Formats: sequence, C-alpha cells, structure tokens
Amino acid sequence: MHEVTSPPPSQNAVVAFFDVDNTLMRGASAFYLSKEAWRRGIVGWRDIARFGWHQFRFVAVGENHKHMTSARERALEIVGGHSVETLIDLAETIYERDILPNLWPETVDLAKEHLAKGHEVWLITATPQFVAQVIAERLGLTGALGTRVRAQDGVLTGELDGHVLHGPEKAAVATELAGRLGADLADCWAYSDSSNDIPLLSAVGNRVAVNADVKLAHYAQKMGWPVLPLSRAGLKEARRRVKRQAKTVRKNAR
Repeated sequence: MHEVTSPPPSQNAVVAFFDVDNTLMRGASAFYLSKEAWRRGIVGWRDIARFGWHQFRFVAVGENHKHMTSARERALEIVGGHSVETLIDLAETIYERDILPNLWPETVDLAKEHLAKGHEVWLITATPQFVAQVIAERLGLTGALGTRVRAQDGVLTGELDGHVLHGPEKAAVATELAGRLGADLADCWAYSDSSNDIPLLSAVGNRVAVNADVKLAHYAQKMGWPVLPLSRAGLKEARRRVKRQAKTVRKNAR
C-alpha cells in the first residue's frame, strides 16, 4: 500500500530526508497510533499502557533501540486483519488530533525551505508507511519512506513487508531513492535526532542533528556536524545555511 512513486530521474535532483519521531514532531507516532487503536477497540489496556511507557521514556530520554523496536513491531502486529482503508482513516484521525499539535514548527519550516529551493523532501522513518504518507501529504512534502505492512486483498496481514526502517536500513533506502532520482548524495541533506540514524546522516553530504540525543550530540560535535536546537535562533541559522549552501533546483531543469 502507498507505493512509493517518484518523478523521472534528473541529474539536478537534491533530496532532503527528515526523520519523524522527535525530529519533525514531539514524541513517538507509534504511541498515537496505538492510542487511536485503543479508542476503536483494536487493542486493550495492556497495550496502551506499554505504548504509554515507551512514549514517556522517548520524550524524557530519547530513543532506545530495543524498546522502540518492540513498540513499533507491536504497533504493526495490532493492525493485522484490518483493511487498508480503515488504517488510512485511523492515520488521518491521529494526524489531526495528535500529530499536528505536536509538530515542531522549526523543523516543518525547515522542510518548507528545502521545497522552496526546489528540493525533494522525503520523510524517512520507522513509523508505519500509512502514517508517514499522511503526514507527508498534509504538509505538502514530496513523499514518505516508512515501515511497510503486508496487505492481501486490501487487508493487512500484520506481517512486515521487508524490515523495520531503522538504522542502516534507512541509509540503504535513502541511497536507493537518491539513485532512482538521479541525485548525488553529496548534495543531499538529512535531519535526525537519533544516534540510530548516524548511518543515514553519514550517507549524505549535508547532515544536521536536530534535537539530538546525547550520543548523537557527542558524535556530531566530534565530526563537526551542525547541531540544530529547536529554537527561533537555531531555526534562523539553519535556514540561512540551507539558503547559502544548498543547491537550487530549477523546475524547468527537471
């Protein structure tokens, strides 16, 4: 579902990749997915309590690979047996009620700055694809790369279609998309808060640590990567950097 489509390749293409959880928005989108599933009677109190704990820990201390993988895999399992249409409706509901109020305006404005430069802007996230796609569409971004769930005859099986899009998987998928678009990774950008995304950040020529966890902040400082605090001053400097350093892509050259 939500097949990733892309325009014809162009040697002028530039892609800006944005992580979602704690980069584009505050907290973990899987929590809001589970909360809405609970409201609809898809999951019980035990699951919502588990997701609530993961959300609290994620906001307080950042992403823990083991905990977040468990939460995301469970979020994917619980959608098994439900129609694609039902889950898209669920995603649209949580966007309006839960995700939109928790978007970081600074990061959203930065994504729009890239669009103004003629760049492709893609979300790249372990969040389920049907959720990521809704976020991208509502924000007017180019597209989304998320974790996929198998569907058969319009009904989700609850099985992953491939791997959870996390860590090295993100770097591999980003590299593949850039290749299809004809984009040079040296001209591309990536934004993330998590040390788990170091492979993605390392794959592009322009990387920014946004709202960075402790490990990523230390690594970024060591590597000389820009670190963006979520503040008006931080945003102003980040937008100046994009205007100054990012290649402009002319529409008539695409």
